[in-house]
Amino acid sequence: MRLLLDTCTFLWIVADAPQLSPRARALFQAPDNEVFLSAVSAWEIAVKHGLGRLPLPEPPARFVPAARDAHGIEPLALDEESVLQVGRLPDTHRDPFDRMLVCQAIAHGLAILTPDPLVSDYPVRVVW
Repeated sequence: MRLLLDTCTFLWIVADAPQLSPRARALFQAPDNEVFLSAVSAWEIAVKHGLGRLPLPEPPARFVPAARDAHGIEPLALDEESVLQVGRLPDTHRDPFDRMLVCQAIAHGLAILTPDPLVSDYPVRVVW
């Protein structure tokens, strides 16, 4: 399975947080699964850190790539095909970061690993 991590899922994996469901943890750890972190999540982390809403042990420019690499997570760039999906989405979810993650999942045939129930309203596979 090809998985796209929601931003909170990435942060919970890195922190080994109890909020990560057993199924999500198993899917992340399964050696046959490909796991991706979007540039959109890196952007969200940088924005929230800059606003003082997300404390990190080091600046996002070092934290995100180091944590991603340490956990064997592949980067996923934001591309034009994904961005153009946004015009096809209903306004179910107002968070622009989550909407772009949905767009990337649709464009690249990825399942989203997220606890967010609103994401299930979109035409994308959600696992948790």
